[in-house]
Amino acid sequence: MSEVVHGRLEVRRARYAVAAVFAVHGAVTGSFATRVPWIQDHAGVGAGQLGLALAFPALGASVAMPLAGSISHRFGARTALRGLIALWTLSLVLPSLAPNLLTLCLALFVYGATAGMSDVAMNALGVEVENRLDKSIMSGLHGMWSAGALVGSAAGTLAAHLGADARLHHVLAAAVLTTVGVTACAWVLDLQPAEDEEPPPRFALPPRSALLIGAIGFCAVFAEGASLDWSAVYLRDQLGTSAGLAAACTTGFTLTMAIARIAGDRVVDRYGAVRTVRVSGVLAVLGGLLIVLARHPATAMGGFALMGLGIAVVVPLCFAAAGRSGSNPSLAIAGVATITYTSGLIAPSAIGLLAQATSLMVSFVLVTVLSCGLAGFAGVLRAGDRTKITRPDAAVPDPRP
Repeated sequence: MSEVVHGRLEVRRARYAVAAVFAVHGAVTGSFATRVPWIQDHAGVGAGQLGLALAFPALGASVAMPLAGSISHRFGARTALRGLIALWTLSLVLPSLAPNLLTLCLALFVYGATAGMSDVAMNALGVEVENRLDKSIMSGLHGMWSAGALVGSAAGTLAAHLGADARLHHVLAAAVLTTVGVTACAWVLDLQPAEDEEPPPRFALPPRSALLIGAIGFCAVFAEGASLDWSAVYLRDQLGTSAGLAAACTTGFTLTMAIARIAGDRVVDRYGAVRTVRVSGVLAVLGGLLIVLARHPATAMGGFALMGLGIAVVVPLCFAAAGRSGSNPSLAIAGVATITYTSGLIAPSAIGLLAQATSLMVSFVLVTVLSCGLAGFAGVLRAGDRTKITRPDAAVPDPRP
């Protein structure tokens, strides 16, 4: 087997491996999101206190995410991702064990820290695979994340419908997901730093080119975080549904996101990033209006599904645009990742605090207003439109269309 063929096979195998890691990461989030009402009742906290607790993942991620680059530099990308994904899957158990607000905050701090570090590591490897294939795959990878979230939320829906204890549910889920995640890491790219390469800084301000891109990503991920963690609570508290139907709403949201992201690469290649996001923004706004005006569970569930469809491809396109902007693509990608990821982690707490002061309906009015920014500012993603340029350094191009 020639070296070129071997290299092509290695990169394709790494593509599927990192896709599996994305799916595992999403499954943890889906498993957690559908059991938030159970965790809230078990810890004995109200909407405002739950919102406060849900701020701690953002705090944990903010503290820990800058460490991901240093960990990868020290241990290599493959070993770092293997350890970080294991920490993330195992942290799923912690929130359901918390008996009160204090322990819930501590558990969610660890949950957010491990989520952030593993997210940075797997996205970095995904971008590297995309560069070697010279073909857009980031939307598909994020689609695998949504597919994993769908599987996790579907299992959570079944567990909630059966009235299962979330502690047992999450222990079993963590055991399965840790096994799958660690196994998949055996085939990701084993990137090692050069001997004379300096370790990355623990903190660096994102370049100016990343700020507007990060802003549109902020809007999309805010809507995603709010919907994932509060859709089940919204149906239960605002519309009086059962726990099983409320959890099914989260499943529908993740389903539309998964479908849109998996199909996203082809859509973007055909219509371009700007037009795709403008139409997506309109769909997200329509979904938000259905949610806040809903008087029946089916209407709200349709709204959350439209919201998922509308915001699905925005974050992958933000990474693509960041990678093609400015003189330091890696720093731009890191800056956009920090902005968007922090948005997803602070959104649930912001929704809870606003709901405590007003109502959950008013909270989702805010989500709808932010969704308007997707259509209005889609032009900043123009750099994310892929151009058919043959790069001389594209070592292993994918011959498939």
